[in-house]
Amino acid sequence: MMRSQSDRARVLAAGAACVTVVSWASAFVSIRSAGGAYSPGALALGRLVSGAVVLGVLWAVRREGLPPRSAWRGILLSGVLWFGFYMVALNWGEQQVDAGTAALVVNVGPLLIALLGARLLGDPMPPRLLAGMAVSFAGAVTVGLSMSGGGGSSVFGVVLCLLAAVAYASGVVAQKPALATASALQVTTFGCLVGAVGCLPFAGQLVHEAAKAPVSATLNMVYLGVFPTALAFTTWAYALARTTASRMGATTYAVPALVVLMSWLALGEVPGVLTLVGGVLCLAGVAVSRSRRRTRERAAAPEPRPEKKVT
Repeated sequence: MMRSQSDRARVLAAGAACVTVVSWASAFVSIRSAGGAYSPGALALGRLVSGAVVLGVLWAVRREGLPPRSAWRGILLSGVLWFGFYMVALNWGEQQVDAGTAALVVNVGPLLIALLGARLLGDPMPPRLLAGMAVSFAGAVTVGLSMSGGGGSSVFGVVLCLLAAVAYASGVVAQKPALATASALQVTTFGCLVGAVGCLPFAGQLVHEAAKAPVSATLNMVYLGVFPTALAFTTWAYALARTTASRMGATTYAVPALVVLMSWLALGEVPGVLTLVGGVLCLAGVAVSRSRRRTRERAAAPEPRPEKKVT
């Protein structure tokens, strides 16, 4: 019974991680559409407000109450760094550099998560995890280089994307301890609220730009709040509470491969051979990092005692 419950929990956590990765991959397509009508701060605030409304309703329906005091430090840090600063910096950075360069720089995040997780949380660094992250990072580099356009990057844009990666990694590591005492919904709901409050200085821009933005851009902004934020951040927190930050960070290396596939299906952007190779490497690396060593089960019965010789 104990083992079946453990297997069920592992399957649910893996399913939650898959929902997160697919939703975050779809966000890149929506950001491209909404970013043409909304400035970085306004887009971040609109996304966070949409997500906070959905999360607030779920939180009220489930009556989960306020998070315990011990969880607030992690919630505040992840809210400011990940929900707030990360989204603004990433939106801004993607306006300065091409998509390939942005994806390449931001994918430093999982490596930083592994380093910070090992240093601050004591996460183990098994060889399979390190090997899988190396393969996935090589795939992310391949995808980034294949998508990069000549002259489309700026030093300022690269710095913004790098700051986004640092904020993302720091937010994940800060969020992990909070999940020890608070639920995934509590951590996500109040983290999103903290991020939205931090982005309130962009409220004037949001109101002004929403009045002129096409309906499709506004719908994409709302989509970003409902699915890649409210849904995906909750499933992320659920899975993160049941594994290490390093292993969860490695899972996000599947995002570049899914972005390539979604761009192909939704936007008709046919990827080149080098892009496809990079996507395959990303997925292969995630598979390696998520795999576990098979251990032989030993029988519970004690070893047979040597027979006594009859004299």
